[in-house]
Amino acid sequence: MYLSALKIKNFRQFGHDNHALNIQFNEGVTALVGENDAGKTAVIDAIRYVLQTRDAEYLRLQIEDFHIANDGTQAETITLRCTLEGLSVAELGAFAEYVTYTGGVGRLYVHWSARRVVASASTRKWVDISVRSGENGEGPALDVGVRQLLATAYLKPLRDAEREMSPGRNSRLSQVLSSFPNIEAGNSFDSAALPVDLSDAEALSIAGMGDLLRHLVNRHGAIVSAQKEINETYLRPLSLAGQPLTSSIGFGEARTDPAKLKQILERLELGLLDHATGKARGIYGLGSNNVLFMACELLLLGKEPDGLPLLLIEEPEAHLHPQRQLQLMEFLEAAARPSAGLRPVQVILTTHSPNLSSKIPLQNLVLMQRQQAFSLAQSQTCLAPDDYRFLSRFLDVTKAGLFFAKGLLVVEGDAEAILLPSLARRLGKDLTKHGVSIINVGGVGLRRYSKILQRKDASKGEITVPTACITDMDVMPDCAPEIMSLKGVKGSVWPDKADRRWRAMKDFGITPADLEKGLKEHRDKRTESDGQCVRTFVADHWTLEYDLAFQGLSKEVHHAGYLAINEDKIDEGKETKDSLLKKADTAFAKIQSTYTTEEARCSAIYKLFKRASKAIAAQHLIDLIDQRFEARTLDAITLRGLLPTYVVHAIEYATGGSALATTSSSAHTVTVPTAPNPGSADPVEEVAK
Repeated sequence: MYLSALKIKNFRQFGHDNHALNIQFNEGVTALVGENDAGKTAVIDAIRYVLQTRDAEYLRLQIEDFHIANDGTQAETITLRCTLEGLSVAELGAFAEYVTYTGGVGRLYVHWSARRVVASASTRKWVDISVRSGENGEGPALDVGVRQLLATAYLKPLRDAEREMSPGRNSRLSQVLSSFPNIEAGNSFDSAALPVDLSDAEALSIAGMGDLLRHLVNRHGAIVSAQKEINETYLRPLSLAGQPLTSSIGFGEARTDPAKLKQILERLELGLLDHATGKARGIYGLGSNNVLFMACELLLLGKEPDGLPLLLIEEPEAHLHPQRQLQLMEFLEAAARPSAGLRPVQVILTTHSPNLSSKIPLQNLVLMQRQQAFSLAQSQTCLAPDDYRFLSRFLDVTKAGLFFAKGLLVVEGDAEAILLPSLARRLGKDLTKHGVSIINVGGVGLRRYSKILQRKDASKGEITVPTACITDMDVMPDCAPEIMSLKGVKGSVWPDKADRRWRAMKDFGITPADLEKGLKEHRDKRTESDGQCVRTFVADHWTLEYDLAFQGLSKEVHHAGYLAINEDKIDEGKETKDSLLKKADTAFAKIQSTYTTEEARCSAIYKLFKRASKAIAAQHLIDLIDQRFEARTLDAITLRGLLPTYVVHAIEYATGGSALATTSSSAHTVTVPTAPNPGSADPVEEVAK
């Protein structure tokens, strides 16, 4: 039996009708990811209200839990419904009067509703709560015993694991131990027939061992003396005639063996041992205590013979370093699979950790965005099965940041990843302030990553994270092959098109009309996967470095490449940056005088990058641009005119995510900024102002 679905209506940020929340859960692990205030905690709390939790903490409904619409009106009723599927024959029998059959399949619906009786929560009876079965709550009310079987285990965020794991009444460890088979096995203690040796003592039950210890403690000289002193010196003078006061020192004075066993188990604690010495470590850190806590919860759920094996965890990464987080995720996935002597445990967690998200299979993620839940299962996204296999290998922690961003810039190389944040900041579009993440896919799988955010059925809602994919046009000017000294090129004689990987302008047409048509088809092919929140911004001409030079930053791009080639000389102290810049001035002037067209000059500049690291050159280019800003020879408006239009438009599109406006109380209808046409006039003027 597992929780397969949850429906939320008029609860906190979730409204009603089209703005209610419907969320599906996996049978194993489901991770809720997304930005703050997206509704992850509300989902967990809704489950807690419906199914209740095993701890003693009472979750009290608050007046602010009732949804408030944009017009200020507050809902009168909250409706929450959990759907439980996969019931075994025994479970179908145990919940027989509550099960609903559809198409021969039995499901257990738990329909929870709260209706405000009065407008204020100041009175005791301000809300009327009912819990019934049936798809629409038309079945019988669930009794206390049934609700106890459905109660979940819950680990709250910023939890005090040390307190939760400490000995005491109904401690977690005592519950785990009591679920083990043969925990009550062994002989009873008989004071008339004391154990002769250690083997006789080991044959006692745990309750019997407690009785033996109690017998020995009560016979200890110090205990006997203390008890006599208390009774004769203090209690006897305070006694009334016929009502003597007499005490007895002891522990665990329960009358029955089950009660004695419970008292003993509640006094036990679980601790970690030092790896080297094998001895107890004493005080443990928050991370270690959290691991112990989660291990106990999973063991308890797995060992229990009945009930719903569901564990809710908010922010399991709390207090854990990155490697321990990855281990924890593997552990949770293992616990969700059947194993010898343990039931599979369903785990529903919330996380803000890209590290943890990268370890969870993509199809097990649910992206919470603008009060909607988007499952990333295969049937829900535009990803093909081979895309999931690819992403399972390459979706690392740096790329998992896409699940928590308000906007995305998906790039194909280190140069773009280094340059774009600086350029955006200089344009007045700081990526950090706008919540935009850069995802560097390294030239592999650009389309696959963007499809993560595209829904197969957009009628059920779209993810509204503006995703700008930036890619090269990869069409060089006709003069470039000779200038670049490409293999097999002799003047205007080139190798056959089928024998080379590069493409130049004339490969797409001889006449202006044919050339325009060929380039358009080439560009359109790069944008064919666009749709919903995903837009692709293609270089205006060739590559980022060439286009930067061609648009107006030719000197800066040249000098950045020159410095990158000679980086080692700077590190070794053979040259200074200033001396290299003087040499770069001479080399740049030579290029300007040697070539007559801007295409040829920029091709000669781009030739530097056959030797220069693009990433290191990008760092130098940022420094050169910053120097011009500090010298006041460059400002945001001028820089905007010196940048390729596709770069500016991509930044504008991605940073539009923080300004997306809602049209309803649940923010389901969202206006996504339209990608500007790369060939059109710039629609945004004087961005720095």
